[in-house]
Amino acid sequence: MNQFTPNEWALILGGSSGFGLATARAVARRGMSVCIIHRDRRGAMPRIEADFAEIRSHGNGFLSLNLDALAAEGRKTALDSLAAAMALGGKVRMLLHSIALGNLKPVAPVPQAVREKTDYGDALIEDEDMARTIYSMGTSLLSWVQDVFKRRLFAEDARVFGLTSEGNQVAWRGYAAVSAAKSALEAVSRSIAVEFAAYGIRSNIIQPGVTDTPALRMIPGSDQMREVAERRNPFGRLTRPEDVAELIALLCRPEAAWVNGAIIPVDGGERIAPA
Repeated sequence: MNQFTPNEWALILGGSSGFGLATARAVARRGMSVCIIHRDRRGAMPRIEADFAEIRSHGNGFLSLNLDALAAEGRKTALDSLAAAMALGGKVRMLLHSIALGNLKPVAPVPQAVREKTDYGDALIEDEDMARTIYSMGTSLLSWVQDVFKRRLFAEDARVFGLTSEGNQVAWRGYAAVSAAKSALEAVSRSIAVEFAAYGIRSNIIQPGVTDTPALRMIPGSDQMREVAERRNPFGRLTRPEDVAELIALLCRPEAAWVNGAIIPVDGGERIAPA
């Protein structure tokens, strides 16, 4: 049974893999139309198009745009296209920020013993790396929310979501820029939750447990992170993108309207289990 209508749209930033793709599938199954913004090379498109075909098969509206979601021109092009697709009464019911574009350089030289077991190079993170990561994975959420709002594309009871991680508090080597971005994302979400509440917009951050996604695999030492998380998790497995997607779909329901400004763990209890 559909829980949403095709006039209710999900706008997903970074929706060609991982949490974004899983969320697109989850809300499409429930009747919502989907707009995916992604940035992928031509070689990846056969796999991506197969995934998109599955989403289209639900018979709702679907729009995919392969462009730079972090550039003002890319954002304008995307919202122009989305507005045209929603011309017959559609509104953005949900906006998910799932952009994974961050710098993973360490802040200090890596000891030789550690380098022999990981993929760290000699380069250290610099100011530009940090600033770009914080915008890409953090404060760019606000740019999108403000522009969608200015165009009056949000539904009256809209939901905004971002994704954080345990790295918002734990100092993993090479994760400093992403950690700073996640902290910025959480702060921006809180401000959206308070200042846009007058316009019916709710904003929450989801904190998944360790999940085997393309973004995780880019982190040096991610194999060890997966092994530790699987041992630590009370259910004996890693978090899956679908676990997160199902919660996001649930939080889009009218019954979840009073959830606002929260950071919500989705990890099966991983964060509270002993290491």
